[in-house]
Amino acid sequence: MFVLGITGGIGSGKSTVSSILQERGLLILDADEISRSVTGPNGRAMPEIAEVFGKKVVSANGALNRRVMSDIAFTDKKKLDDLSTIIHKHVFEHIDETLAKEKEKGTKCVVLDVPIPVNKFRELCNQIWVVTCDTDVRLARLQKRGMDKSEAERRIAVQMTDDEYCELGNYSIDNSWDLEDLKEKVEVLIREQLYERGIRI
Repeated sequence: MFVLGITGGIGSGKSTVSSILQERGLLILDADEISRSVTGPNGRAMPEIAEVFGKKVVSANGALNRRVMSDIAFTDKKKLDDLSTIIHKHVFEHIDETLAKEKEKGTKCVVLDVPIPVNKFRELCNQIWVVTCDTDVRLARLQKRGMDKSEAERRIAVQMTDDEYCELGNYSIDNSWDLEDLKEKVEVLIREQLYERGIRI
């Protein structure tokens, strides 16, 4: 089974590339979505989070109380790292289980959509496509989503640069233009990388 990784900074259009591949019939495992699930009501990460940070971070419905948690984690880098470690562990357990099931079913290709290309992500992927984008375009997109400009700038600043992302990937897709341009670039990679491997989508 061919595991294709998609990564890139906030506002780059990583999720748009994944949705193009999903429309073509590929299964997408979205790390952000899985992260929300493992910290949701009675999610698999919640017992460990409660054990480390106390019951106060658990809402009445069994989900992570994000307001309480952010007060704790965003004032103490070690606590933020501890929280990230727990969530990453459970996210990748879920991904491992899903990949094993898909492999058993004979699925030819699965896409991992991950914002931060941690070592485990790179180990799981046979190939990684990095989505890059001009910073001004990213800022405009994030503001269109309702994010304050200074918050958007802060989020971009704390992430890796496009060059750092590209060093970890096999192919890069510049998404500084419109959707049609992006679709054409993705189509080229589908033909060159997936069709060549017998993955017809």
